[in-house]
Amino acid sequence: MSWRGSTTTVSDRIFACLPYLLPLIDSLVFGSFLLTQFPALRVLLVPLQPILIAYGSLGQIGQLIVFFALFMLVVRNEKINHFIRFNTMQAILLDIVIFLCSLLLRLMTPIPGAGFAVETVANTIFLGIVAAVGYSVVQSLLGRYAEIPAISDAVYMQVR
Repeated sequence: MSWRGSTTTVSDRIFACLPYLLPLIDSLVFGSFLLTQFPALRVLLVPLQPILIAYGSLGQIGQLIVFFALFMLVVRNEKINHFIRFNTMQAILLDIVIFLCSLLLRLMTPIPGAGFAVETVANTIFLGIVAAVGYSVVQSLLGRYAEIPAISDAVYMQVR
């Protein structure tokens, strides 16, 4: 689906996929239990290693700057194609969901005997984010808008 009469070029499709690295990298914290149980899955992360090193070296302030830079310089810039701005905002909202889930896990961690529940919730969050990012990247590469319930509705409200 091409919205607002715009057509997407191959470069637009690639640029629309790049912001999804942000929620994918931030969700790896939740995947530690799963990656420990299934070390073979770590092979899938090898291509991300240089990006993980660079993003991790920024520190929390640098990561916050990247977050706001994407919002201010891409989402709010109407000179950039709507398709790229939509996908960038959707990646930002997925990252906000990750932040909220991390708060939930911090509340659950001190509860005695909640280890199994914390691990299950963390694995569920990780797999959900990976599925949402994978779906969004595939749809973006195909030139379609990835429709994730509730999140895409919020994106449409933000991106004019």
